[in-house]
Amino acid sequence: MSLFTRPEQDDTSDAEETVRIARRRFARRQRARRWLAWRRVVVAALLVALVAAGAWLVFFSSALAVNGVQVTGTESLDPRVVRRAAQVPLGGPLATVDLGSISERVRGLPAVKGVDVSRSWPDQVRIAVVERQAVAVVQQGGVQRGLDEDGELFRRFPSRPTSLPLVHTGSRTRTDALAEAAGVGASLPPALSARVDYLEVQTVDKISLKLRNGKTVLWGSAEDSADKAKVLEGLLQHKASYYDVTVPGDPIIRR
Repeated sequence: MSLFTRPEQDDTSDAEETVRIARRRFARRQRARRWLAWRRVVVAALLVALVAAGAWLVFFSSALAVNGVQVTGTESLDPRVVRRAAQVPLGGPLATVDLGSISERVRGLPAVKGVDVSRSWPDQVRIAVVERQAVAVVQQGGVQRGLDEDGELFRRFPSRPTSLPLVHTGSRTRTDALAEAAGVGASLPPALSARVDYLEVQTVDKISLKLRNGKTVLWGSAEDSADKAKVLEGLLQHKASYYDVTVPGDPIIRR
C-alpha cells in the first residue's frame, strides 16, 4: 500500500511549494508597488519643499535683497543724478522690484533718450542709459542749451562748443520748427558744420545757415539735406553773398 501513497504525497508537497513561491512573489510585488507609491510621494514632497525654499529665498530672504544700483552709458550725465531719479528701493527683494516704474522715472530726465532697467543677480539693479547727443546749441535767456536730433533741449553748456552750430530762434518759433532745425544740424557734414556760425529758424521750411564768413544759405527744411550739402559744396567755390539750396536741383546764388 505504501507504494501507491508516496506519489500523492509528492504531488501535494509540490503544489504547496508552488503556492508558497507564488505567495512570496506576490508579496514582493506588493512591497514593490507600495515602495513605488511612497517614492512618488517622497519625491513630490521634496520638490514642493525645494520650490517653497526657493520662493522664500527669492521673495522673502535678505540674501537676494537689493544692495546697490549699477549705472552705465552715462557721459555728460552724472550717475548720481540717475540714481536719485530712479529711486530704487534698497533692502527689499530684488525679484519684486518694479523695473517699469524705475525706467519711467529715469526716462523723465531731459538728457535721457532711452533706458533699459534689469536685475543683476544676486543683489543689484542695473540701469543702462542712452544719452541724448547734441547736434546744435540754442541760446535761451543767456543760457546755452543742447539740442538733439529730435528737437529736445536737454542740457546746459557753460559756453558754446565750437564743434556745434548755434540755433537762433524767434519768439514765435514752434517746437516742430525747432525739431526740423535739429534735423538740419544733424545732417550737416563735419566740414560744412565747421563753417556754420549759426542756424536761423523761422518756420519748418524756412531755415537758413549763417556762415562764419558772413554769407547766408537758405536751406529750407531738413528734406534732401544730403543733396543740399553736396550742391552747396560746389556753390561755395563761387563768390557770392547768398546761396539758395531749398531746391537742390535748381540752386540760386546772389553776388
